[in-house]
Amino acid sequence: MLTLPNLLTLSRIVAVPLLVALLWAPGRVEFALAFGLYALVCVTDYFDGWLARRMKTVSRLGAFLDPIADKIMVAAVLLMLVSTRQEGVEPIIAGPHIVAALIILLREILVSGLREFLGGLQVSVPVSQLAKWKTTFQMLALGALILAGAVEGGWVLWVGLACLWAAALLTLVTGWAYLRIGLRHMA
Repeated sequence: MLTLPNLLTLSRIVAVPLLVALLWAPGRVEFALAFGLYALVCVTDYFDGWLARRMKTVSRLGAFLDPIADKIMVAAVLLMLVSTRQEGVEPIIAGPHIVAALIILLREILVSGLREFLGGLQVSVPVSQLAKWKTTFQMLALGALILAGAVEGGWVLWVGLACLWAAALLTLVTGWAYLRIGLRHMA
């Protein structure tokens, strides 16, 4: 069912290769364009769910695609920010900050696997309020880190890294909560 909310979700998936291409060519202009695209993608992430509820068009397709779109974008941006060198400078996410990126990526894989396993048992795992905060810090972190590539670091970089670590800590807490739920159904 291709409703407006589902089209917005699909547009986020389609935007990922363009976002990767912009982050691949590490110049200030490309990072600025990537930041604009990332901001647009984040806005559509909010509005697809809001519109689906408001228009009463919540669908299985949307419920399936929305978390996938989020995970694809987060994974792609994190990988690009860890690997892309801007004009001889080290990557945006480097050194010990790579640990925060790994925590986020590994939790996404764990939670996806748990949701798939529990879905087979017809056990629903609702998104907690803390997980929503994790997503907020994660989105702010990635946006600030992309913007840091456009403005050449400074305080924007430090805000991005602080939000990345906040997201990583919340990732550990929420990941553990999801894992505990999953373990109850594995015995």
